[in-house]
Amino acid sequence: MDALTQPLREEHTVDQVDLAAMAEALSRSPDYRILRRLVARPTYIPTAEQEVRTGILLDTETTGLDHRKDEIIELGMVKFDYLPDGRIVGVRDVFSAFNEPSGPIPVEVTALTGITDEMVAGHRIDAGAVEAFVDDAVIAIAHNAGFDRKFAERHWSIFEQMAWGCSMTEVDWRAHGFVGSQLGYLLSGAGLFHQAHRAVDDCHALLEILDFVLPATGAPALALLLETARKPTVRLWAEQSPFELKDALKKRGYRWSDGTDGRPKSWYVDVSEISLDDEIAFLKAEIYQRDISPTMQTLTAFTRFSARS
Repeated sequence: MDALTQPLREEHTVDQVDLAAMAEALSRSPDYRILRRLVARPTYIPTAEQEVRTGILLDTETTGLDHRKDEIIELGMVKFDYLPDGRIVGVRDVFSAFNEPSGPIPVEVTALTGITDEMVAGHRIDAGAVEAFVDDAVIAIAHNAGFDRKFAERHWSIFEQMAWGCSMTEVDWRAHGFVGSQLGYLLSGAGLFHQAHRAVDDCHALLEILDFVLPATGAPALALLLETARKPTVRLWAEQSPFELKDALKKRGYRWSDGTDGRPKSWYVDVSEISLDDEIAFLKAEIYQRDISPTMQTLTAFTRFSARS
């Protein structure tokens, strides 16, 4: 190192220290909020002394929203260990792979994800590698499992046998002080930002969100998600409900099934077992105005969010 470069490097180091000190000072003031760039955790080696369980965070980038015809162009997964109380111990491994679809990537998908035809050209996701990666995991978690599980099951049957959790819907984020459930909102609420819309980057971001301690519970968000995922839910089908009452059903949280995937052509809603009687009472009083016995289906973490449900 010569005399000319030494002062420059020292100045850069001092600048970094100064920035960290400034950020720390600002974070102590109620007039400022500091967002720090998310840095992916390094992998760790588990020890025999800790009783850990293994989970998978999964995200897909696709050519569209229809799992029956659109294709995966990128799969990202982060394998992590956690304790029985939901505290995350560390990252075991990372999986990231492109897949070339049968046709050009839509322009709007490239604009959203940054993934181009050139990036995926010649790439295929190795099914054996996917299965080996998730083989020892007890749960797969996605930040919209109703979307990602359907795509994952279509390509890799191992995901059909796994328990799934949804970090977007199985934690009431607004009740815990967040402005919304989108990943960007959650990261901001946790004081972080990241490069969004790349699969493995979103998995690293989700890991930090799930490790965030919720003030109301004093436990990581992962603990609440796991508690919710373990509870059965009941899907109620409001079949042959009056068309003019569709807005009342939508306001209540019902979603529409068009019947093209083998399910009933009907409005439906998923409720907890303790809310089941109240929901049936609503249908009787407000929708059908008579006694009914609606079609019901019990869902667990092994069937919830699946196209097979």
